[in-house]
Amino acid sequence: MLWWRRADGDLVKDGTDLRRIMPYVMRTRNESAVYFEQRIDVRNAERFVRAFNEAHPETRATLFHVVLWASRQSLIEFPALNRFVAGGRLYQRKGLWISYSAKQRMKRGAPLIVLKRRFEPEESFAAMVAEMGTQLQSAKFGGGKSSVDGELGLVLMLPGFLRRVVFVAYRALEALGMFPRAFIENDPLYATLFLTDLGSLGMDPAYHHLYEYGTIGIFGAIGRARTELVGDPNTGRLERQRITTVRWSFDERVEDGLYAGYGLKHAKRLIEDPVKFGIALDDDATLAQLGAPDLDLTADPTDAVTVVDDA
Repeated sequence: MLWWRRADGDLVKDGTDLRRIMPYVMRTRNESAVYFEQRIDVRNAERFVRAFNEAHPETRATLFHVVLWASRQSLIEFPALNRFVAGGRLYQRKGLWISYSAKQRMKRGAPLIVLKRRFEPEESFAAMVAEMGTQLQSAKFGGGKSSVDGELGLVLMLPGFLRRVVFVAYRALEALGMFPRAFIENDPLYATLFLTDLGSLGMDPAYHHLYEYGTIGIFGAIGRARTELVGDPNTGRLERQRITTVRWSFDERVEDGLYAGYGLKHAKRLIEDPVKFGIALDDDATLAQLGAPDLDLTADPTDAVTVVDDA
C-alpha cells in the first residue's frame, strides 16, 4: 500500500498494544511530553576539548560537540529512541538525523541558523567536528538561507485563508505518510533530535516545547557550565566540579520513560568521561595532552563558586 510508506521511516509492526494506542490517547507531542533535567560534571569533557583543540588547531571543538557526540552514541545504543509518531502510527526513522541551531555572528541581533545533518555511527569525533564546521561556514556564506526559507517565503505570499489550506493539506499528507522526500530531507524539523547550546550565549537552559510540525520527539537545551562545590554522598567532603545542566523534552509515545532514562544515563556517562567511554582520538598528541595532570579545569574564572551539598 502506498499510504504509510514514508520516505523517512519504516512502520513499526511489532510494538505493544499500549504503544500502538498511545497516539490516539495522547494526540499531540506536547500533550505527550515529559521533561527531565540532568546535572552533568563536565571537567573531563572540558579537559578533552582543550587538549583536542591544541592538537587540532584547524578543527576547533567545544563542549557542545562532546554533548552532541554522546547523544549520537546514546541513540545508536538505544535505537528505539530514534522513532517518531506520525498520523497515529509509530515509525523507525531511516538514519540518525540531528538538528541544531547556531548564531550567524556572535553579536546581539544576529539571526540564528538552524542546521540539520545525518550522523553516521562510524564517523570519528574529529571528522564530525570538521564536517559540522564546513556545514556552518557554508550556511554563513550562503546568507543563512535554505530551501525551507524559500518554501516559507512562497507560503507567506499567500493570503491568510490560503495559508490555512496549505497546512490542512500538509497535515493530510503527513498523516498518510505521503509528504514528499524532497521536503523532509531539507527540513530541520524532520529529525531525531534538536539540540541547542544556550550555554554558548551565557544562558541557563530552558525546557523547550516539542514542535507539532515535523517529527522531532526529543529536544535538548544545554546551559552554561558553572564551578560548584559538590558534597560527596559517601564521604561528605566537598569537591570542586564543573556542572552544566541539560534539560530534555521527550515524546513519551515513542518509548517508555524507563528506556528513555537509560538512554539519557548513557549519554551522561559518556559526557562525564568521554575518553574512557570511547570518544574517537585520532592522534597521540591529544592523548599526550590528556595525560598532563596540571590542566586548569576552570573555563570561566569569573564564575562564582556555588556550594551544593549532596551528602
